[in-house]
Amino acid sequence: MIKPKLKKRLGDLLVDEGIISEGQLMEALKQQKESGRKLGATLIASGAISERQLLTFLAQQLNVPYWDISQKRLDANLAQKLPEVFARRNRVLIVEEETEHYVLGMSDPADINAIDSVASRLTDKELKIVAVKESQLLESFDALYRRTADIQSFASQLETEYAETEDFNAAMFATDGDEEEATVAKLLNTIFEDAVQVKASDIHIEPDDRALRIRQRVDGVLQESILNEVHIAPALVLRLKLMAGLDISEKRLPQDGRFNIKTAGKSIDVRMSTMPIQHGESVVMRLLDQSGGVLSLEQTGMPEDILKRYRNVLHRPNGMILVTGPTGSGKTTTLYASLSELNQAASKIITVEDPVEYRLPRINQVQVNSKINLSFASVLRTALRQDPDIIMVGEMRDQETVEIGLRGALTGHMVLSTLHTNDSISSAVRLLDMGAPGFLVASSLRAVIAQRLIRKNCDNCTIDYQPSDNEHIWLSALAGKSCKDVAFKIGQGCQSCNYLGYRGRIGVFEFLELNEAMVNALKRSDIEDFAIQARKSPSFQTLAQAALAYAQQGITSIAEVLRLVENMAELERMAQALEES
Repeated sequence: MIKPKLKKRLGDLLVDEGIISEGQLMEALKQQKESGRKLGATLIASGAISERQLLTFLAQQLNVPYWDISQKRLDANLAQKLPEVFARRNRVLIVEEETEHYVLGMSDPADINAIDSVASRLTDKELKIVAVKESQLLESFDALYRRTADIQSFASQLETEYAETEDFNAAMFATDGDEEEATVAKLLNTIFEDAVQVKASDIHIEPDDRALRIRQRVDGVLQESILNEVHIAPALVLRLKLMAGLDISEKRLPQDGRFNIKTAGKSIDVRMSTMPIQHGESVVMRLLDQSGGVLSLEQTGMPEDILKRYRNVLHRPNGMILVTGPTGSGKTTTLYASLSELNQAASKIITVEDPVEYRLPRINQVQVNSKINLSFASVLRTALRQDPDIIMVGEMRDQETVEIGLRGALTGHMVLSTLHTNDSISSAVRLLDMGAPGFLVASSLRAVIAQRLIRKNCDNCTIDYQPSDNEHIWLSALAGKSCKDVAFKIGQGCQSCNYLGYRGRIGVFEFLELNEAMVNALKRSDIEDFAIQARKSPSFQTLAQAALAYAQQGITSIAEVLRLVENMAELERMAQALEES
């Protein structure tokens, strides 16, 4: 193999070609000395050159190809011929196998030491070097070096230990004084590492008759792994109960708990729920990444026009704002972003939560506890005597909590809370259904935000999508006009998105700010007129229409938009009316 080698130092070559200036090189060399990073990475970080520019230049100088591996279907078994730690450290990946060569993707194809290290490991074939963007390598590492094999290995080992001892509960901690080396601990740590690596929001552990299912919710969709070692389920549940401080002897009743773990360089807060099922106990764990901190309102993805109107309401001295949507729709993220913005030394903020999800400085956060009658209503009643400016109630669960919250908003406090309803209009109606007087809702409620999370098309593999005739009719009905001239997009699936076509999620928001006509309808408890007046509001846009706007921009797919449409029969009626006109 002829090793690629630069004729001159990289910095000098870039200056000679006029790609960077001498001053930029000197500044980068100075930063490199302080940080210890490679010159190329330093130049990219400073903005002197883009990653693609640098790699294209290097490929030309070294006479090696430049590959975009995001469009390639990479083989996980082939990639794992190099250990993960080694591959990540050297930024190298086997991207293809030819008859006589391994094709080696490198973010720095001039790194002779890395090439020599790989050559000493892969002795059966020659190496062929290609230049690959570092960001694509890092994405591929996460996708290819999953912990599936390790999980399977530890599960098999644990089942063997289970079969060899009569007192398994004691045996699984018999580790010569080092409890962390217990096989069950290794298995759980590996499960958590894998979940964090793929950015899962939840882990489900579900014992079945002949299998143990471990499912991870990624971008709102469950991905399943099946282990045949069903007998290890009690060991996993026992270990998790110990970590969460739950009663390990109680297997007949549901339990809730929480604990914190550090894995993959991140601090993860885990909310755990157990439930007795036919073949044991099911465990669901919500993963909250505490390392990233609380998002700002801008980072929630709220559109600029809604964000401006929401801020106007949020910074008022009193009133109630409701955030609504099903579980997993991002309500908590929006509430914490709002609290973060309001969190000033001049304001006293009290939250009543179940559970407290993120710890915020300067804010008095109270965890409700039904076992000692520390309910939302009782804490909220006390909170109003603590001279607060802003109160956040985790959820409006009953009539008493609703009425106390509304009266608090009426008497000079800003109250933020959530409801489990489908849209913003039904949220106000829900307050009336819960027994709150119409005049109280009308006087206190300022605005409602309904939200969902929809999947985004993968940036690396989006292609044009031609909707079917039926989809055209539905979309035109939703938009109120023809959508035949709109260029829709869809992800066709690639390495970066695990061949799903989607990567990441974005918030879809429906913002309803009450006007005089809506307030008057609420005072009369006239639900029908309230809905009519809300839809007449010139700034009101439904969740489905907001999702359609994203689809028209190519951010999401038509399938994701139609998934948001709650009443397809109503949409078909609208479509028929549009077609007849």
